[in-house]
Amino acid sequence: MPKIKTNRGAAKRFKKTGSGKFKFRKSHASHILTKKTTKRKRSFRQDQMIDESNMKEVRRLLPNG
Repeated sequence: MPKIKTNRGAAKRFKKTGSGKFKFRKSHASHILTKKTTKRKRSFRQDQMIDESNMKEVRRLLPNG
């Protein structure tokens, strides 16, 4: 049987945590920051966790963690 390939785009965006969840960075934090509020820019700094509704799809993209 052939090996299951990892989706390389997803591998660069998601990292698996010790508990098996996936964390990711928020988008829109790199440029045109002058019009964004300080509160909004501050929220871009924290890593986010993948929601349960999207977990099945992310696991399929990253079969090897």
